[in-house]
Amino acid sequence: MATRTVDPMLMYRAKRDRERRTVLKTYKIIGFISSGTYGRVYKAVLLAPPQSAPTEEKAEKATLSPHELWPATGNYSSEALNNPELCMRPGDLPAKEGNVFAIKKFKPDKEGDVQTYAGISQSGIREIMLNRELHHRNLVALREVILEDKAIYMVFEYAEHDFLQIIHHHSQTARTPIPGMTLRRLLHQLLAGVHFLHSNFVLHRDLKPANILVTSSGIVKIGDLGLARLWHKPLASMGLFGGDKVVVTIWYRAPELILGAKHYTAAVDMWAIGCIYAELLSLRPIFKGDEAKLDSKKTLPFQRDQMGKICEVLGPVKPEQWPGIIHMPEYKTYTTSGPYPMPNPLPQWYHQRSSSAQGYELLCRLFEWDPAKRLTSRESLTHPWFKEDGGVNFKSVFEGSAITYPTRRVTHEDNGDPKMGSLPPSLAAPRLPSSANFRPASSTAVAAQKRTRLR
Repeated sequence: MATRTVDPMLMYRAKRDRERRTVLKTYKIIGFISSGTYGRVYKAVLLAPPQSAPTEEKAEKATLSPHELWPATGNYSSEALNNPELCMRPGDLPAKEGNVFAIKKFKPDKEGDVQTYAGISQSGIREIMLNRELHHRNLVALREVILEDKAIYMVFEYAEHDFLQIIHHHSQTARTPIPGMTLRRLLHQLLAGVHFLHSNFVLHRDLKPANILVTSSGIVKIGDLGLARLWHKPLASMGLFGGDKVVVTIWYRAPELILGAKHYTAAVDMWAIGCIYAELLSLRPIFKGDEAKLDSKKTLPFQRDQMGKICEVLGPVKPEQWPGIIHMPEYKTYTTSGPYPMPNPLPQWYHQRSSSAQGYELLCRLFEWDPAKRLTSRESLTHPWFKEDGGVNFKSVFEGSAITYPTRRVTHEDNGDPKMGSLPPSLAAPRLPSSANFRPASSTAVAAQKRTRLR
């Protein structure tokens, strides 16, 4: 009788599958936070940490080598540029029982109504790669990635607030402006995180209030690197690759992108930061245009309404302000889509909300039409505005403030994912106002803000 051989690889795989840690055996799902184009996000607590924590040697090997990871340092007085303690390494994130985390589950691909498995999406690969290699106090830290039942779960540190929620609190509940010092600290820490990304040749490409988180201890955390892109050569322009023809949510999209630029730089992130700064100041988007949808041929139309909203505040752009505009693919469309309003009400708009001349100068430099003239993250961090009223500290954005902000809304309802959403009523978190009420805007505007991606 022939002896039956056993494939050792099959035995190994069976043993591995039996011992593999599942999401629900490792974490207790508290509730559902939000859903975007590429996935759903849940709040969870750690049931039991891994038996062995990452060692210093493993942590060092997990980071980029010195010649690959450029430190954000220089001869500047800003603590955000010179403090080496602001960088994190894998293993620095606490892993104690009861710790709270955010779990992002990527959505499976679909063919009609049937779910299919086609591997990891480009966005997922990009987000995992960058989060594993980039570690900074002002970036959301990735704890681990779990593959289970052909689904990918990314486990992040948890942040209790975000910029959009803070804006909503002041516009709808408190009905008061964000205190000047708090606003300065929020923007300064945001710039510190963006400066770290740009120093390592990474463009975020989707900066908006909903993607900027804040912990209960007052630390700003930049999240959602799904659209981020690595520069392969320092100082080289970013090309528009296939599938990347639309980046940055419409209200925060730089004019060079609206005009169809074939190449763009980190200046697109700086324009978005200018929009966020203005929104923190006025508690509403400064350029709130209506998005023109793709036509039947999937051709991206010229965003005339959004360009018009920018011109309403900054005035129409002239070649003297931006010589390169005449080479933009949509320049002819722009010139024939007018007339655009001639006044430039930005000075009046700003001084109705703030008396700081330095703050106005910073906003103007972030809203330069010509991307080559726009302030960089390094230049912005050392701007004199951040030295007003004693300067900013790099500890907590809430320090000295008596305001108590509500935490992020968490529910136990998620009909789109029975596995993660089947939570008993006892786990339901206190209900806060719906995210649809997070801004004083129309339902169309709210829908645009809530979009995690714009493709």
